[in-house]
Amino acid sequence: MAIKSLNGAQVVIECLKREGVDTVFGYPGGSVIPIFDAILDSDIKLVLSRHEQGATHAADGYARVTGKTGVVLVTSGPGATNTLTGVYTAYMDSIPLVVFTGQTVTPSLGSDAFQESDISGMSFATVKHSFLVKDTNDLPRVIKEAFFIAHSGRQGPVLIDLPKDVTMKPCNAPFVDSVSLPGYNVPCKADLAAVEAAVLSIRNSKKPLILAGHGAAISGASRQVKELAEKLGAPVSSTLLGLGVFPVSSELSLGMTGMHGTVAANRAIHECDLLISIGARFDDRITAKLSEFAKQCTVVHIDIDPAEYGKVIVPKHFLNGNAKAVLEQLLPLIGRADSAEWLKQVAAWKKKFPLTYPKQGGLRVQHIVQTLYEATNGKAIVVSDVGQHQMWTAQFFPCNYAGQLLNSGGAGTMGYGLPASIGAALGNKTGFPVCAIVGDGGFQMTMCELATAHFNKLPIKIFVMDNHFLGMVRQWQDMFYDKRYSSVLMESNPDFVKVARAYDIEAFHISRNVDAERVIKKALEYNEGPVLIHCECEQEDNVFPMIPPGASVDDILIERPKETVEKPTGGT
Repeated sequence: MAIKSLNGAQVVIECLKREGVDTVFGYPGGSVIPIFDAILDSDIKLVLSRHEQGATHAADGYARVTGKTGVVLVTSGPGATNTLTGVYTAYMDSIPLVVFTGQTVTPSLGSDAFQESDISGMSFATVKHSFLVKDTNDLPRVIKEAFFIAHSGRQGPVLIDLPKDVTMKPCNAPFVDSVSLPGYNVPCKADLAAVEAAVLSIRNSKKPLILAGHGAAISGASRQVKELAEKLGAPVSSTLLGLGVFPVSSELSLGMTGMHGTVAANRAIHECDLLISIGARFDDRITAKLSEFAKQCTVVHIDIDPAEYGKVIVPKHFLNGNAKAVLEQLLPLIGRADSAEWLKQVAAWKKKFPLTYPKQGGLRVQHIVQTLYEATNGKAIVVSDVGQHQMWTAQFFPCNYAGQLLNSGGAGTMGYGLPASIGAALGNKTGFPVCAIVGDGGFQMTMCELATAHFNKLPIKIFVMDNHFLGMVRQWQDMFYDKRYSSVLMESNPDFVKVARAYDIEAFHISRNVDAERVIKKALEYNEGPVLIHCECEQEDNVFPMIPPGASVDDILIERPKETVEKPTGGT
């Protein structure tokens, strides 16, 4: 199909339509004016963010709830570099994005022209691929390849840098319906011999454990994970991003594992004789002290990315393929394990070490989260920011649906919550309310996106957990640095209710546990647009359980130790 009548900008928009794109998140500037002009003549919804980082997080949230590729369109220079935090966030969590950035005209490349930046080079470490398009006729092929790369295999972001003259010149190339990328092979099913070898180890297990990760969610393997657990007689623990793949309401669920996971989930990993990891990458928040992690068991690692083989843990069996497809290979070949005593043991741990929190004192984040869960009957899409409230949300909002809890896992990006909830609300087809749970620190990093939420009349419930601290950093300083609080006290927080109302957003205030149920129900009933709930919370509350960094499961803390423990390494 010839497209001689279209210029580069028009071709970009037509290619987006051919990819099924109906929503683009962006912010304009000089170098992308041709594309913003072309989008006016399309039926694609352009969501104007108030910052390019916000646009990228919003596209991320949209991608997570829809399963589609999120699309971002920003200008050159600082417009492009402002997306990098969001691109990195998506990369760490395997979220498909295509980010279009403007660029100076091709004759000026390399001359330090106004708002020129080597964004394709800068982004190289945080994308699956970067393109710098210098020929308008390359646009149909490049865009098709970008969407294919972003959404295939281990998903992730792709960046396309577009010099302004490339978008203004006529395009003489045809549209591209399919691509062939030699050397880029996307696995589906695992090698049959590897599957059969893994089955032998599974059959010999008496203490099996399943670890459900984000890869299981992305592949849509919830039914297969549940069938495996019930058929094998194996309890299931989840990574932070894997929560909801297996219903927490099941007796076989142990909840989240890792630094702030449940005692039962962590002890099970410590004592199982077989660990079946499904789409989890064994990051340091899961393994804790690496030399002590799963050293007593046989590891079966299912992952779509061959680069994960042996990166952290060397498994006995590595099944490279799509999690759902690999589980469908395994399921007909396995039977019930002799795990009755094992199931009694993990049930005893669950009963002895339930998740709990102090009921005395001021307003608790845990109480807000638990009350929200009860008020929605667990049927909500919850988007958290990063920090203590993120961990309490994971602990006290039990997820029974994959993709129900959105947060920045690998990157731990403060400021993610509000803009990601905007994208989630725009892509939400479940009928569930979208609730953003954010801390006073992270919220203020992207607070300007309140304008985006208000303009689009999105009925997001924004819970600002205000303890006047950078809570997680304060917790580490409390526990490991003799309470030497350095630069964590948020002394000049605004009145968040007044801030919301300045954006013409409805707002409520809670400072007592007794008021939580009434105010939350009122907020849930309000659907004329966004609503903000300012929660003034207990200032020096800590998240438990906790495995101190560098420690093992044997050192898990249920409460604050009386003595300061050894200073940890690594970030919060």
